Amino acid sequence: MSKHSELASRDIANHMHPFTNPVKLEETGPFVISRGEGVYVYDDQGRQYLEGMAGLWCANLGFSEQRLVDAAQRQLQRLPYYHSFTGKVPDVTIELAEKVIAMAPGMSHVIFASSGSESVDTAMKLVWYYHNAIGKPEKKKIIARERAYHGVTIAAGSLTGLAYATSGFDLPIDRVLRTGCPHHYRDAEPGESEEAFASRRATELEQLILAEGPETVGAMIAEPVMGAGGVIPPPATYFEKIQAVLKKYDVLLIADEVICGWGRTGQMFGSQTYAIAPDMMTSAKGLSGGYQPISALLVSAPVYAALREQSDRLGAFGHGFTYTGHPVPAAVALETLKILESDDVLGHVRAIAPKFQRDLRAFAEHPLVGEARGVGLIGAIELVADKASRAPHAASAGVGAFCVAAAQRHGLILRVIAGNTVAFCPPLIISAAELDEMFAKFARALADTETYVAGL
Repeated sequence: MSKHSELASRDIANHMHPFTNPVKLEETGPFVISRGEGVYVYDDQGRQYLEGMAGLWCANLGFSEQRLVDAAQRQLQRLPYYHSFTGKVPDVTIELAEKVIAMAPGMSHVIFASSGSESVDTAMKLVWYYHNAIGKPEKKKIIARERAYHGVTIAAGSLTGLAYATSGFDLPIDRVLRTGCPHHYRDAEPGESEEAFASRRATELEQLILAEGPETVGAMIAEPVMGAGGVIPPPATYFEKIQAVLKKYDVLLIADEVICGWGRTGQMFGSQTYAIAPDMMTSAKGLSGGYQPISALLVSAPVYAALREQSDRLGAFGHGFTYTGHPVPAAVALETLKILESDDVLGHVRAIAPKFQRDLRAFAEHPLVGEARGVGLIGAIELVADKASRAPHAASAGVGAFCVAAAQRHGLILRVIAGNTVAFCPPLIISAAELDEMFAKFARALADTETYVAGL
């Protein structure tokens, strides 16, 4: 007789989970979620959990926003599917494109897809297409950062600087270069200020471009706040100095806004928070609040002009997907953006973020905590074996995984990333009382973890 529920046994028998060890899953069984309400989700036994990660950094409006449900239903009844190939387009897709461009400063046109990885792939292709268009066919290499996360398709996985996205997959592909991670706590020299560290990272970037040959380097991709690599906000002056280097050598900048975009940092885009002026921006997750799969690659006017002319020369823009601009996700995304405005969601984020950051950083004094960091409504607590030396726990000890499992036992869903870092990314609609509940449950989990570490 199986030790798992009938539903869990069916899952194990038929379903391969992403980012999951299948052998361990067969032993433990899946964690089955059955419904959601507000910032909470409920398992198949009816137990309630505060979703401290907004699912996968995306359920910004929580799990029961009726306006999004209604938008999907209306669109399904009116036009459940159509495409955007050969000049055709659903009317709602036009509305969404217009709304996205109106809300994204510095951008000219948008290309829709179904996931952040697809938008990153498209950005990579467009770097090559753009430089062919402007007569610089050698300018094709793309720089990404160590510990970056940009997705897991072949191109996006190659740009991701985390071993799990490349190990065993024969990645990265060629044309991908790697520069240093901007994590001051982990990578700065003793006594090195944030500004000095940012200068060093900018110098390293320039040296990389010069070593490769500026005529061969086409773009750099960067998350305003690094997400899955550890929730790493940039050090002071970092993007100012990085952008100066890129401009000097005519290298495009792609801002990966898949996590930061649509309000997470307290402004509509992380690029606004950090004064980034990208040539392209990838966007997904918060675009539909996670209610439908949709992503958007936004391009600036100079980039669009080159794409337009090249596509005319070739006869068409030979890129797109069956579900590019799908009307149902488009309708849900459009309603999501309307809610951001009508409910002043960004105003709420800016009002509550100081409490979130204050409560998060209060854990910095705990003996297990090396650094508590974040911006807006995204943050992380990095667990260490020794505060003075910043030495991490051995991976085999599974300290971060234990902490997250303990939080789940206390009714809080978080995520361990980048070794032993615990990430927080609650829905943007979270209340002050719900923040108190989230951090109280985490405090209990951290106490459990301290006991666990003492026994190692």
